[in-house]
Amino acid sequence: MRWAIALALAVLAACGGAHSREVRIPKGAGGVGFLPLLVMEKYRLIEKYADVHVRWMDLGGPSAMNDALLSGSADFISAGPPAFLTLWDKTKGTANVEGVAAMTSLPMYLNANSPRLKTLDDITDRDKIAVTAVKVSIPAIIMQMYAQQKYGPAQATRFDKFTVSMAHPDAVVALLSGSAGITAHFSSPPFHQRERKDPRIRTILSSDDVMGGSTTFTMVSTTSKFRQENPKVCEAVLKALEEANRMIVADKNMAADLLAASEGGGLTREEIVEVLNDPHVKFTTTPENTMRYADFMYRAGSMKNHPSSWKELFFPEIHGAPGS
Repeated sequence: MRWAIALALAVLAACGGAHSREVRIPKGAGGVGFLPLLVMEKYRLIEKYADVHVRWMDLGGPSAMNDALLSGSADFISAGPPAFLTLWDKTKGTANVEGVAAMTSLPMYLNANSPRLKTLDDITDRDKIAVTAVKVSIPAIIMQMYAQQKYGPAQATRFDKFTVSMAHPDAVVALLSGSAGITAHFSSPPFHQRERKDPRIRTILSSDDVMGGSTTFTMVSTTSKFRQENPKVCEAVLKALEEANRMIVADKNMAADLLAASEGGGLTREEIVEVLNDPHVKFTTTPENTMRYADFMYRAGSMKNHPSSWKELFFPEIHGAPGS
C-alpha cells in the first residue's frame, strides 16, 4: 500500500510540474519602442527567470491593450505614459494598475505629406492626423500640450478633432499614398525613417520639442492583484526586460534583424542599426518625464488623481532608479 501511495504522489508531482503558469503579454503597436518585447519572446527571457509559459499576443494600440488588461485577457501590457496614466487613474482604488518599469525612451515625429503644412498650426479641416489612439496616445497628449502652451488652457484640445486612430504600418501606407485623407502621421522609429525616405515628407514637430528632452516612450504595467499573486513572475519580467535592453545595446545587428522580420520590408538592417545608434533612442527601464505627462493631464481634467511623484505610479522594484 505504501509503495502505491508513494507512486501516486510521484505521478501527481510530475504532472503538476509539467504545467507551468501561463502569462499573456501583447506585443504592442510595433516599431523600435516595442523591440525589447521581441527580444524577450525570441530568447525566452521571461522563461529563463521563472517557470512560466508566455503567450505572446498580436495586439497593439493603447486603448486595446488597456481593455485587455482590465478584462483579464492579458497579464502585462506595454504602452506610452498617457495611456498608462489614464489606466492608473481609472483603476486607483480598484484594480490599481501600476508600472513595472519603463522600456524605451525616444522621440515621436509629426510627418506631413503636403507642402502647405509647415507647422502643426497649419492643420485645417482639410487634414487628418493619424495617431495610434485619439485622446490617450502620446501624440494626442503632445498636441494638447503644444496647443495649451501656444493658445492657452481653453484651447488644449484644439487639434483633437483632426486625429484618427490608425496603426503605424497602416498610417505609413496612408501618408505615402495620400489615401484615407491622411495628410499627417505622428510616427515613431522606424516608421518615421521609412516615411522620411520619401522626399515629399517633412517633419513639422517632434515630442522632444514639446517635452523639452528625453521622455519615456513605452513602459510595462500590470495590476496590483496580479503582482501580489505572482511576485516571482513580475520579478522575472523585470529581469527579462533589463536583459533584453542590454542585448539590444550589445548586438544591434541581432536587434535590427528581429525588428525587420517583425515589421516586414521598408528598411534594411543597416538603416535600422542607424536608428538604434541614434543617441535619442534609449533602451532603459528608468522612467523619464512621466510626471510631466501626469501634471498636464491632471491640470487638463483628464485625470482625477494627481500622483505625488513618479514613484507612486510604479511598483517598488524600480524605485531605486533615477526616475522622473
